[in-house]
Amino acid sequence: MATLLDNKQAHYRYNILETWEAGIALSGQEVKSIKSGHGDLKGSYVRVRGARGKIGGREKLVAELVNLYIPSYLKAGPMFDYEPRHTRKLLLKKYEMLKLFGLLNTKGLTLVPIKVYTRNHLVKLLIGLGKGKTTVDRRDTIKKREVNREMRRRMMRGPSSK
Repeated sequence: MATLLDNKQAHYRYNILETWEAGIALSGQEVKSIKSGHGDLKGSYVRVRGARGKIGGREKLVAELVNLYIPSYLKAGPMFDYEPRHTRKLLLKKYEMLKLFGLLNTKGLTLVPIKVYTRNHLVKLLIGLGKGKTTVDRRDTIKKREVNREMRRRMMRGPSSK
């Protein structure tokens, strides 16, 4: 499971409550571009919305990844109508989309892309249900990280000789 893209701000800005794995509908040149290390999750988000048409008396739901930046693959040659930030469809089961749609109606919750990785030669996206952190929460996160870092330094040095 090799991580291709990582959203470093996701855990800093949000408390991640739950995670899901989703496939992404990509073209061949987009897959090659991501696997070569190009792309950016900064500013991207997941949207679950109703689409046209009904299935079994219910409205059809569609999960989309909005604002993911994937540049065109350099070795593929020029593509005239390629938009690097177009909306991409996520491949989720129907019951997962229904659950996500219900959770998103709760005030203060959002779906955040955490990382893009490969699993069995397929490109997958880890999305998390996040609740936004306040400034105080962010400061606490930084403080805990600094304390843990200092503890690790002292453990590595060993007992001090006085």
